[in-house]
Amino acid sequence: MAITLDDRQRALLDGKNFAYLATVGGDGKPQVTPVWVEYDGTHVIINSEEKRAKVRHLKEDPNVAIAIADANDPYLYIELRGKVVEITTEGALEGIDRLAEKYIGKKYPWNRPGDVRVVLKIEPERVLGR
Repeated sequence: MAITLDDRQRALLDGKNFAYLATVGGDGKPQVTPVWVEYDGTHVIINSEEKRAKVRHLKEDPNVAIAIADANDPYLYIELRGKVVEITTEGALEGIDRLAEKYIGKKYPWNRPGDVRVVLKIEPERVLGR
């Protein structure tokens, strides 16, 4: 069941804070990746490239954990647990540019010919932290 985040939790997602996305591969081994993140009021949104390990893992097992610490006070953090409810290319190019503006102040400069961007929509089910 989806949960609603409070203002302090949302502020961590809206801020220029890196998130750490944990997935589990088909071999049962965990994998953690630092990612840019945003929140649409319902879903935690992560943008990735289709060929990345995290995307392959999430197609097999949609369960995730995400840790986000305040860049200015790492003792202020949240951990979200939930499920990827959608993986789509729709809006992915615009989304990566929006995230790049947030994190580096310009359009995303690292797209290469043939890259396929995807949006990962995560439904938070539990939130922990301080």
